[in-house]
Amino acid sequence: MSRPLVYITGASSGIGQALALRYHQAGYRLALVARRTDEVQAWARGLGIRADTCRIFAADVRDIDAITAAGRACLADQGVPDVVIANAGISVGVDTAIAEDLEVVRRTFETNNLGMCATFQPFISPMRARGTGRLVGIASVAGIRGLPGHGAYCASKAAVISYLESLRGELHGSGVGVVTLLPGYIATPLTASNRYSMPFLMQPEAFAARAFDAIDDGVSYRVIPWQMGVVAKLMRLLPNAVFDRLLVGRERKHRAGE
Repeated sequence: MSRPLVYITGASSGIGQALALRYHQAGYRLALVARRTDEVQAWARGLGIRADTCRIFAADVRDIDAITAAGRACLADQGVPDVVIANAGISVGVDTAIAEDLEVVRRTFETNNLGMCATFQPFISPMRARGTGRLVGIASVAGIRGLPGHGAYCASKAAVISYLESLRGELHGSGVGVVTLLPGYIATPLTASNRYSMPFLMQPEAFAARAFDAIDDGVSYRVIPWQMGVVAKLMRLLPNAVFDRLLVGRERKHRAGE
């Protein structure tokens, strides 16, 4: 119990699993949340992670009762985490002209936005009472500007950035820090089927190493890798007419079932 504790959602693959490994290597106890708990358990066994240093909770972040219950179970069994990382997210292309894609939009916001709020909710009061802790939200460079066929994901990640900024202001002076991380293109199942170029593509382990340092440093906002931070700033500065022309002919994100 003297070792620090990290709580991570979406821990069964990709960024979440890479972050879990990096924190384990740093000596943290793990509280890992996933829908596919069998995969997380197999991963932990394969690395020889002892059961007394790693608890695995089954929850879908879209289910408010389930994800908040997982947070309360972590508090009861392991104590107040030092770091909570709301990482679970989905990325699916949408076409607003197609009626069934409206359900994809709903699912995206329930996962990427409501799920993040529900992940943090059980921990805010205990962290504030203790006077320390870090709440980390995984946003995306895609939240900087909208991309064709990617409206649900881009909008949800833009909302993540604004939400975390609001939360940072609410917790200012409490000792609880809020960290916004914006990955660029990371080689995960979410990007595996992308049919467009992905500049500065990173492996999840490389992202996790840089994310760990950013969280440990207590930064409020960081784009990883830094090159995508430059790209993001340039994208934001471009006039709409120029930005729109740059996207002409760009391949769209796959829709569900494609």
